[in-house]
Amino acid sequence: MTTIAKMPLGNNGPLVSKIGLGCMRMSPVWGNPGTDETESIATIQAALDSGINFLNTGDFYASGHNELLVGKAIKGRRDDAFISVKFGGIIYGGQFIGLDLRPIAIKNFINYSLIRLGIDTIDLYQPCRLDNSVPIEDVIGTIADLIKEGKVRHIGVSEITADQLRRANSVHPITALEIGYSLADRQIESDLLPTAKELGIGVVAFANTAEGLLTGDMKAPLPANAYQNHFPRFQGENLKKNLEKVEVLKQMAKQKGYTPTQLAIAWVNAQGDHIMPLVSMNRRARLTENVQAMGIEFTPDELNTLNTHFSPGAILGGTYLQR
Repeated sequence: MTTIAKMPLGNNGPLVSKIGLGCMRMSPVWGNPGTDETESIATIQAALDSGINFLNTGDFYASGHNELLVGKAIKGRRDDAFISVKFGGIIYGGQFIGLDLRPIAIKNFINYSLIRLGIDTIDLYQPCRLDNSVPIEDVIGTIADLIKEGKVRHIGVSEITADQLRRANSVHPITALEIGYSLADRQIESDLLPTAKELGIGVVAFANTAEGLLTGDMKAPLPANAYQNHFPRFQGENLKKNLEKVEVLKQMAKQKGYTPTQLAIAWVNAQGDHIMPLVSMNRRARLTENVQAMGIEFTPDELNTLNTHFSPGAILGGTYLQR
């Protein structure tokens, strides 16, 4: 298996694996049925055994179910894992209904997370997004207070703008930015990514396959119950034209002896030493393939082909990433 490289999470952050494990899909969220608990725990432990130490979860993933899973998986091996937790999302009836970023709520959320995870300190704690309902200074300032209390080690942010990132970093040094990034979603390259690099903030990039578009397995039309149907990218002529675009990725993958998913992950990995692909896995069977992607190299011509073919705006229709 490919040796997992390490990267500093930001200029002054800790060393973490260059690939992270997204644990969300192990739980029943967003229409996903989740995975057998035994398999989920085994997958997390296999990832830790392979050298992947960055584990990403959220306190609102299936109402704490995901944190409980992670807690069971890391029991007895806390030092092997770097735990990243998102907070603030309010889910009711399986639907996202808003945010609660009040300082009093944050202080409540973290205590529940610590209990579910079975740990004393969360390594990276971050609001899942910001909506201006509470001043950024109050949100980040509250997490900074939790650092002083020993409940948090580092502050992260997720799905925010470049201006919000600057404001957050002015309150307390931000260690990591979690954001969707893929060949199909490159809008952050114009402003947000350069800002993170300028400020010395690590980038945790999720949705590397653009909600399945870049896997090479998607066909039009999607099944009626597919959650992607909610987004214009996956509807009607948009989906047909977008899948035609993906043929180039499929052909390159075949020529190189890999899968389109592996190339999609490898492209994100190639965008910088400060960028970590955050890959969702819920079965051990996917681990070898995804880790192998981290060893894929592109020639300058191959990168030029991908960057040109998937230039910003080339994929039609938006997703929730274009809020």
